[in-house]
Amino acid sequence: MLRTLSFSLIVLSIIFTLKSAQSLELSEDPMEVEDVVPSSAEEEDAKQNTPEEIGDDENEETSDDNIAPDIDLKEITPPTIVVVQQPAEEEKQKSTEEAIEEAIEPIEDDNTDELTVLPLELLNSKILPGTSTRLAWNPETSFSGLSLSTPVLVLHGAEPGPVLCLTAAVHGDELNGIEVVRTVMYDVDPEKLAGSIIGVPIVNLQGFQRNTRFMSDRRDLNRFFPGNANGSLASRVAHSLFTNIITKCDLLVDIHTGSFKRTNLAQVRADMSDPEVVKFTEGFDEMVVVHSTGRNGMLRYEAKEIGVKSVTFELGESSFLQKEQVDAGVNGIFGLLKKQEMYSKRFDWGSPSPVYFDSKWLRVSDAGILFSEVELGDRVKEGELLGTVTDPITNESFDVSSTINGMIIGMAINQVVMPGFAAYHIGIEASEEELMEKAEDTSLMEGETPPEN
Repeated sequence: MLRTLSFSLIVLSIIFTLKSAQSLELSEDPMEVEDVVPSSAEEEDAKQNTPEEIGDDENEETSDDNIAPDIDLKEITPPTIVVVQQPAEEEKQKSTEEAIEEAIEPIEDDNTDELTVLPLELLNSKILPGTSTRLAWNPETSFSGLSLSTPVLVLHGAEPGPVLCLTAAVHGDELNGIEVVRTVMYDVDPEKLAGSIIGVPIVNLQGFQRNTRFMSDRRDLNRFFPGNANGSLASRVAHSLFTNIITKCDLLVDIHTGSFKRTNLAQVRADMSDPEVVKFTEGFDEMVVVHSTGRNGMLRYEAKEIGVKSVTFELGESSFLQKEQVDAGVNGIFGLLKKQEMYSKRFDWGSPSPVYFDSKWLRVSDAGILFSEVELGDRVKEGELLGTVTDPITNESFDVSSTINGMIIGMAINQVVMPGFAAYHIGIEASEEELMEKAEDTSLMEGETPPEN
């Protein structure tokens, strides 16, 4: 009897528990909670916690700002990869002139104080005032899986000022300029800089990797500016650099060395027929300045054509890293920065002026091995022996003598030469005014000189 009663109580307890669970399930049915209205606070929380909304907010913030990180350039860090995308088909159809005009079109902002320093927009990034960063320029001219980006160092000053661009290794075997750009960029504090400095230490990365002057298509990159998006490999690289970087510059110093086994005294080459360029050269302290108009296809020449004040900086010889030439280049750039009121180091060189030269190349008349008796920077007189050319077969020697008074500002390294080889570049000192007057009357005949870098 008792066992029967206990069993009945257990069964009743189980039935009660099952009914209670069923009632709870029914209370959570959507049909029963449909009329429950959440509070406004609950609605806001629900919006903030929706996965799609969170993703959209993050994407919107990234695309709106796209701020480049502030990096101490002296620290060893991987570059920030900002790849220049392949141009769309409609972009490829644009002429070079249209692309350049669009790239340099000024941004109008009537509500901005002219003394306000805005972020510098470059290579799809914004660089904040008073910061420095590494970007990457990629002209997209190789296999996508093997593509390498060229580093672009950027200093955006805290104060307003011009944008100075420094380019080096347009010819891949010219090393001195690479070290000049690196040293300058790593030694400037952007918080004390007025304006901006954009440094591209290795423009021709393909040539640099193979220690050659030329692009991988065997073309000289410095004959193809401003380039063409649908042209040869060299022309496409030139077009990408010109439209993405050079059009952002106000001032340009394109750094080179001597070519084809020649070496140059540290010197600035400039078109002295342009008053703006002449004024620009005045910032290079005690530097030799040589009048040269340049030619079509050269970076300096084409940059000047779109209003960028441009010069070529020649330093030493190719394939070698020469400390004295690098030091001269670094001092010259810092002198320029001071003259432009962009940046001044603690020490002061005073106010020395550059020395202006006209110039002439002296060519040999005989074939053989050239042995020089003079060095860069030597003053020579008319009739003075510069070197000899010796025929290795007959042992006959021929003197090479100066035809003018002047200074050796460039010369061939001892080597085998043929008749007509340009062996000595002699500078003829002249005043700034004399060079300007001569440049207005006639340009130096480019055919009388070896191809300029």
